Amino acid sequence: MFGYVTICEPELKMKDLRKYKAYYCGLCRKLKEDYGTMGQMTLTYDMTFAIILLSSLYEAKNRMNQHRCKVHPVKKQAMIENEITQYAADMNVLLAYYHMKDDWADEKKVSGLLGGGLFKKKAEKIAEQYPRQSKAIKESLQELSDCEKENSQEIDRSAGCFGRLMADLFVYKEDMWEQTLRRMGFFLGKYIYIMDAYEDLKEDLRKQCYNPLKRLHERADYEEQIRQILCMMIAECSAEFEKLPCLLDVDILRNILYDGVWNRYNKIQKKKLEEGNKKNEQESL
Repeated sequence: MFGYVTICEPELKMKDLRKYKAYYCGLCRKLKEDYGTMGQMTLTYDMTFAIILLSSLYEAKNRMNQHRCKVHPVKKQAMIENEITQYAADMNVLLAYYHMKDDWADEKKVSGLLGGGLFKKKAEKIAEQYPRQSKAIKESLQELSDCEKENSQEIDRSAGCFGRLMADLFVYKEDMWEQTLRRMGFFLGKYIYIMDAYEDLKEDLRKQCYNPLKRLHERADYEEQIRQILCMMIAECSAEFEKLPCLLDVDILRNILYDGVWNRYNKIQKKKLEEGNKKNEQESL
């Protein structure tokens, strides 16, 4: 469900691109150090965005390092780490753990059983350190599971579950910025969930899997409705972001919120256009 909150590389300055990659590589290294290769597999662009946002807001003290890795075995890569990196790594693993538990409970996926077992002890320690976030993840995933079992077509309900989950993950500290971060995470979470459902709809229809957009997609104005909903979610999220006194890396953050989040949507539209043109060509023969 992750991977939508990333940069629009052509619109980013080279210095900002290098810094973004350094944050991303820093999170990857922290996951490997603390949680091994399995932890590394939970790496997401979305949590990288959270690191940059919270680091900017709280003016976290960055540590710059250079390291080689399996992906880049020859040239050392610049990496940025700070206290937020640790938080993001912990949240990545906690979210992955509860998601794997759900996969086993709901669908009896062996990967969920094995992955959940590997993360169990470390995830329990994280949950003790962050009880609020742990509770939010468990409750939101349970409600999402209920939506699936009921085949709920109330998109606001199902998207709201993931929105509330992200809202709590964005609240690093319960301080004066809590409500703004919470609303920002909520609308971004809803955007991620709806984009995921939109991208998966064709496959879900083929496999007869749950998707909250099945009813909506029968409407003639389906594409227009989806575009409006997604625009509304990002507009609300961006409005909350602009209330925050972020100065450091603000160009990276705006690049993601105003351009990067649309990368996958634009790719889907391009693919649909190409498929439509191909179909028209075949029909004209």
